[in-house]
Amino acid sequence: MFVTGTDTDVGKTLVSAILAKAWGADYWKPYQTGVESAPGDTETVAALLGPGGGHVLHPPACVLRAPLAPWAAARAEGVTIEMAGLRPPRTVAPLVVEGAGGLYVPVDEHGMMIDLVVRLALPVVLVARSTLGTINHTLLSLRALRARELPVLGVVMNGPPSAGNREALERFGQVPVIAEIPPLERVDAAAVAALAARMPDLASLSRAARPGR
Repeated sequence: MFVTGTDTDVGKTLVSAILAKAWGADYWKPYQTGVESAPGDTETVAALLGPGGGHVLHPPACVLRAPLAPWAAARAEGVTIEMAGLRPPRTVAPLVVEGAGGLYVPVDEHGMMIDLVVRLALPVVLVARSTLGTINHTLLSLRALRARELPVLGVVMNGPPSAGNREALERFGQVPVIAEIPPLERVDAAAVAALAARMPDLASLSRAARPGR
């Protein structure tokens, strides 16, 4: 499945770790930017999963220093990215693929992140903030996915619980909110394991998913 967000810094990496833990999945972030001042997300997910579990964390296809969209970071470093040549890693387990930023982040000169989702033909988990503004951002992202006929497993809301925003997203987005992640005192392997234990079963979500839903 492809984990994308309504914006940057909405919690995609944390959610990716939770899904990998819950569903016994491997992890792959094809395009990693912003490694000049912080560890890469692959290293973060490894720490959040903790030892054991049999997860394979596949290395990124491209690592760039600047905390920018892949297209912009590549230009800054004089690197050429060709999304057409990207191939997912071989795995016998489910695979969590984490995107960079939102759906309309440019990857190369010819395509956006949503084009990568189409190319990989994966169902989507959409990560959204729970706070003010999330209804507009999330419904626009769902509309974009629906227009490309991409199946959506569900939305994960990250932040202080908001029953009103959850109801609005499920009603007007016609998609289930599969998890709500409250503010955490500690973001560590124990917290990830506790949240993963409450995640719905992947098989049931996959059966219920429809293109754009």
